[in-house]
Amino acid sequence: MVTQIPELHAGTPFDELDDYIALARLSGLVLSPDGSLLICARAVLDDKSAEYVSSLWEIDPEGRRPARRLTWGSTSESGAAFAFDGDVLFTATRAVPGESDPQPALWRLPAAGGEAQLLISRPGGVSSVSAAKAAPTFVAQTSVMASAISLDQDDQVRSARKDKKVTAMLHTGYPVRHWDHDLGPDHPHLVVAETDSKESVELRDITPTAGAALRETSTTISDDGLFVVTTWTVGDASAARRSTLVRIDTVTGDRTALVDEADADVYNPVLSPDGTKLAFIRETLTTPESAPRMTLQLYDFGSGAVTGVADGWDRWPTSLAWLPDGSGLVVTADDGGRGPIFTIDLWGQPVRLTADDAAYTDVRVAPDGESIYALRASYEAPPHVVRVDLGSGEITALRGPDALPELPGTLTEITARAEDGSTVRSWLALPTGAAPHAPVPLLLWVHGGPLGSWNTWSWRWNPWLLVAKGYAVLLPDPALSTGYGQDFVQRGWGQWGKAPFTDLMAITDAAVAQPEIDPKRTGAMGGSFGGYMANWIAGHTNRFDAIVTHASLWALDQFGPTTDAAWYWQREMSPEMAVENSPHLYVADITTPMLVIHGDKDYRVPIGEGLRLWYELLAESGLPADDDGKTDHRFLYFPDENHWVLKPQHTKIWYEVVTAFLSEHVLGEDVALPEILG
Repeated sequence: MVTQIPELHAGTPFDELDDYIALARLSGLVLSPDGSLLICARAVLDDKSAEYVSSLWEIDPEGRRPARRLTWGSTSESGAAFAFDGDVLFTATRAVPGESDPQPALWRLPAAGGEAQLLISRPGGVSSVSAAKAAPTFVAQTSVMASAISLDQDDQVRSARKDKKVTAMLHTGYPVRHWDHDLGPDHPHLVVAETDSKESVELRDITPTAGAALRETSTTISDDGLFVVTTWTVGDASAARRSTLVRIDTVTGDRTALVDEADADVYNPVLSPDGTKLAFIRETLTTPESAPRMTLQLYDFGSGAVTGVADGWDRWPTSLAWLPDGSGLVVTADDGGRGPIFTIDLWGQPVRLTADDAAYTDVRVAPDGESIYALRASYEAPPHVVRVDLGSGEITALRGPDALPELPGTLTEITARAEDGSTVRSWLALPTGAAPHAPVPLLLWVHGGPLGSWNTWSWRWNPWLLVAKGYAVLLPDPALSTGYGQDFVQRGWGQWGKAPFTDLMAITDAAVAQPEIDPKRTGAMGGSFGGYMANWIAGHTNRFDAIVTHASLWALDQFGPTTDAAWYWQREMSPEMAVENSPHLYVADITTPMLVIHGDKDYRVPIGEGLRLWYELLAESGLPADDDGKTDHRFLYFPDENHWVLKPQHTKIWYEVVTAFLSEHVLGEDVALPEILG
């Protein structure tokens, strides 16, 4: 049962892209230690509609008071954490006296009210703050040059590089890039300080020899502030990386290994309320034949023993938190196209707490053990703050800064029988008023990952923008999708072109059999792994009128060694797998018009994939360019975007070009391209 849902907007913001990109977005929910205050970040467009700027907002846990804005900076504020005295710590990039190039700094908003105060500013920036509940100690992350032996020397090296305009980096290991940025010459370090001194803050670097071990780290601090537990990445054979868990004393910096498994990554550590246990997630390393397995684990500080929690549970945990009395865990996991909250007794099995169709993130357990606060989202609503009763599972939507937007259609669920007898399920978004007497065109959307699920709201891939144009959008979870058990993932492991493809065709057959759908007007779209599948579909069927492929894998033998985390992908991509499953080998069979989209700053799927796909479509496909170079294919290129398209105006152009391409080839209608493209 869901109560107190916020009032909806009058009208839908999905009809106009300007209205859509102007919608506010919530993220990063945190709860004060005494349970009296919730804070989340709210991002809105700046005055030029060129970027999103976030501020911190207070949410009343009781749902009585309206949301209230807490910070008013001109740049984004995020990463909120509560200090032991109730002050709010957060990061922001604000102008600082004496600094010409301000970096993200740590600020403090006094609990008693007043203006935010600068706490820490460093040339290497500050991020990822965690504060102790019962002590003034906090730990944060800052970047330090590899050659520096102190924070002061780090400042000197940075200054010299800046003055002499040096950007060169000498690498001694792998990786050298990550998602959209170059790695080095600095490395993340953990620094510790106390907030009880209101005049100055003295930083202690407790990881001076970290090297690259703290990249992509997750850290938890003890209530008394005497130690932290963090992921610690180590090198492995063939330039691979593997994460371990370590304990670091915040006074001495002494580091002790807790969990180090040769055949698994361990991450997301969370300390128990009494500090005697540590819960974490274990993910086995993959092979060409075996998909990963994710399980909940428990480390006991007294005995050093590691034991499993909820052994045999066939779902993958995505987040975890402790119950206040330490008797169990609150866990989220993908499950059948949803992302529910589960409670788990330490010696029992999971019990699903939320029974709705939503996915939950940022789960925060109230100190009285009676409620959970979280961000709730689904394809029917963007993230909004809710309270969940731990006893009954009843969900109450709290008073957020914004009402939920009205949708231009309805959401339903369909299933199909795969070739091997497995059930394949999908969300189907239909335009308002779609009826058997007026069938609508269908767009198949394939999710990325490939280990993922269409189970929650997406600002980046939002089906309602196309639904508002009159399309039905199919959001299936084929083989390799999470939330359906280990065997469902294994069906597609190392065989991307088999079960994932036939599952998609089966669910498409089920969709076009619906009376609301016009089977003669269809398109397919996907990004990342979804783009890979779009390319594979293009070379293996001509049933679609148009295909959009974004940030897509094209030649697997090329992709494997050039992506930013080659060791991970090459565990699965054996030479045999690459030959059997690479879309580029079927380019001659592509006769469907394709829109290729790629960003130059995409290091996960490097731009070479898009460039090679574009050339081979024009030169070698079954629908090549004519003798004058004219082609039905199109290439939308973003020189300064990454794996995603993040700038608001680029998002707008993305959808405008996609809509025009689909209109031409699916609907047979010409739509003008945006003039700003030139």
